Amino acid sequence: MKIAIGTKNPTKVNAVKKVFGDTFTYVEVAVESGVSPQPFSDEETIQGAINRARAAIKETGAAIKETGADIGIGLEGGVQETPHGLFLCNWGSLVTSKDLEPILGGGARILLPEAVAGMLRYDKKELAEAMEVYTNQKNIRKKEGAIGIFTNGNLDRTAMFYQVVLMLKGQLDFRKNQAVQ
Repeated sequence: MKIAIGTKNPTKVNAVKKVFGDTFTYVEVAVESGVSPQPFSDEETIQGAINRARAAIKETGAAIKETGADIGIGLEGGVQETPHGLFLCNWGSLVTSKDLEPILGGGARILLPEAVAGMLRYDKKELAEAMEVYTNQKNIRKKEGAIGIFTNGNLDRTAMFYQVVLMLKGQLDFRKNQAVQ
């Protein structure tokens, strides 16, 4: 079986591979999320994950090219404004080649420091850009992510998305088991 992952970001790809293991073939597909570069709500972040999962099954470009995948997975990070402040959020979507109706799962949330939240709200920066300014480090999104910085390394971006992918796989397995009964 083949899984198409709607990104080439190593933190997301590694999360999928850790959950599904060596019995699958993987194809990493650079697809657009179809939402703003910095999703600013759960709804927008969910939609980005769905769009990535669906696009991973059928890679879009000048022409639609079948990836031949049985499963498409999209993972999207965003932020959610609350009365308590701006929270980091992350969502995942899984579709199958037989059913493009998405399976959804969300993950960990942490409150972003106001210094970072302000850059997103007022300077319209993406979280990755704001984190580079805040930490004076490059490529955080491909390493520990904001979650890794703000949990002092106790949870990194791969581990955060690993939990989301576990939920997606668990729901897929549940659906398969229900269909057998």
